[in-house]
Formats: sequence, structure tokens, C-alpha cells
Amino acid sequence: MNAMKVAIVDDEPLARARLARLLDAQPGVEVVGQHADGGSALAALSKEAVDVVFLDIRMPELGGFALLERLAPGRRPMVVFVTAYPVHALDAFEVQAIDYLLKPLSERRLVQALSRARELHALRTAHAADPSVGRYPKRIAVPERGRMRLIQVTEIIHASARGNYVEIALEDTSYLIRDTMTGFAARLDPAIFVRIHRSRLVRIDMVEHVEPYGPAQYWLRLRNGQGMSSGRSYRDPVRAALGLLR
Repeated sequence: MNAMKVAIVDDEPLARARLARLLDAQPGVEVVGQHADGGSALAALSKEAVDVVFLDIRMPELGGFALLERLAPGRRPMVVFVTAYPVHALDAFEVQAIDYLLKPLSERRLVQALSRARELHALRTAHAADPSVGRYPKRIAVPERGRMRLIQVTEIIHASARGNYVEIALEDTSYLIRDTMTGFAARLDPAIFVRIHRSRLVRIDMVEHVEPYGPAQYWLRLRNGQGMSSGRSYRDPVRAALGLLR
């Protein structure tokens, strides 16, 4: 695989230099640009494609989020935020950053971010060669205490709409992400998950018992003891996913 092309955007010279040294020491990484402000970074990224940008949030005139808004969608690289402020982690998730690193930056966290970037880079390369590859992600980033945690999709038991958010339930915890149920469901493999209601979806292999529950509805009992009802308009997807005979 070709080296990942990386750009650094940070208005602090010492922070920029240290990050460049750490990245230069990592295999399969090529630092192709260092930018001291958002304006010069925007101009460079609009002309030359890079795979990953390590981006500071608070910079004079044009901050990290504003920079991303001005980039054309087709020119946006993978984003790793590097900042001294933990309060922007949720905002970072909403723009689909792959990681959120806090200053002073540790080499361990940088290696973790690069691992995720390499995984996505390989997936994108494979998808470009064959669009059927990697359509559905195996992991999803969720906000957790000022950083992003990557959870396996197969850890998800069910998910429910909560206003402008989706609550993702795992075996022993849950996470809120800013998304619609329709948008979230579109990211999941329909061979693994089924949407049973306009505000709920469930992992198919978690369903242990099914019984009628009103006209065109079902009551689903999960392996963990939870129960939930399906919506009338979702009768056919539920039937198909659970192998119910007409």
C-alpha cells in the first residue's frame, strides 16, 4: 500500500514541529504539508488531495471546523483533531472525525489514531477498486469522555431515536450520537440489523422470541430479556429478517 499522505494544521510552531517529528517516525506515513493557519491550509487542501489532516480547532481567523465547512465534500480528507480543549469532542463526532487527540499529545494516542486511519485508508482503496467492498463499516466512532471510542458494530444490541440523537445500546452501556434513525440505519448491514419501528432497530441475532402484538405488529423478546414492539409499517421487513412465514 502507498504511504498515507498527511497534512498538519496548527498555529503553534512547537506543537506543529513535535507532531511532524512523531509522524515522521511512523511507518507508512508521509507528511506532505504543514500549515500555520486555516487560510493557507484551505488553499493547499483545495488543490492537493491528502489522506489525513491533523487539525487544530482554535486558530485565528479560520478555525478547524470553519476550515472543514469551506472544503468541497470531495476534497475532505480523514480528520484527526489535535487540541488542548476537550469540550469540542461531540462537535468533532458530528463532522465525522476519526479521532480526537488532546494536547500534550502522547505517542500512544497518535499510534491509535493512525491505526484507525490506516484501516479506513485500506477500506477506501479497496472500495475504489471494487465498490461492493466495505459498504458497511465494522466499527463506529462514538463520543466517550472527551474522546472518540470505536465500537464494533456487532456489539450493538439495539438502537432508539432520541430527538436529534440516536441512543446505541450495548450489553452494559449505551452511547448517544447525533444522527437520525434513517441515517444511522443506512450505515448498518441489513443482513445483521433490522429496523422494526420508525424509532427503533435491533440486531437480528438478538431476537429470541416473537409473538403477534396487534394488527401487523409483533412483540420481540431479546436474548437479554428486553422486549420491544414493531411498528405496523415495518411488518414486511421484520417478517423477512426473522424468517416468519406469511
